[in-house]
Amino acid sequence: MENLQNLRKEYAKASLDEKSVLQNPVKQFEKWFAEAMQANLPEPNAMCLATVSADGRPSQRIVLLKEIDNGDFVFYTNYQSKKGLHLAQNPVCSVTFFWHELERQVRIEGIAEKVSEEKSIAYFQSRPVGSQIGAWVSPQSTPIASRSILEDRLTKIEERFAGLQKLPKPQQWGGFAIRPLLIEFWQGRPNRLHDRIEYTRTDNDWKILRLAP
Repeated sequence: MENLQNLRKEYAKASLDEKSVLQNPVKQFEKWFAEAMQANLPEPNAMCLATVSADGRPSQRIVLLKEIDNGDFVFYTNYQSKKGLHLAQNPVCSVTFFWHELERQVRIEGIAEKVSEEKSIAYFQSRPVGSQIGAWVSPQSTPIASRSILEDRLTKIEERFAGLQKLPKPQQWGGFAIRPLLIEFWQGRPNRLHDRIEYTRTDNDWKILRLAP
């Protein structure tokens, strides 16, 4: 581990200027996301979601962005999971995208709300059958004695829904839409003098600032 201090990378692929970014940060995100897709990055929709428990303990995990709906960032999960319970208690959260190959990062702070039941059902039934079954099988985030418990539940659920391509959605499963209040775009630059452009939501628009690296 003594070599950790010597690990470093110089960033020099692009730049970012507050005078050239789009006025709407969601549109700017969609622009960058399209470029990440064009670069064939692995899972460019993977984002690190940070939540905070009722007693103030933070927790992070990787989830997948599934949609941008009217400016909100949508992902799906088990509402009884740790993140689901955290968001029920404290809807303030943040997500971070890191696209290493493009030397870019996007950080979003916002408020999460459950999407409609109809929207959750529609997305759930669009998933592969195996993923639908998995949502029924796993009591996400709860302790289990062994993997065999999951395998036994899997067999029972497969038998229960044999032949179906669209399963009913479990009551405890659904989506969250994060309404952004702050979005920061980070572009790596040489000598650690990175470009950071921050948007903060105002009553009717967005305020754009450059931040020191």
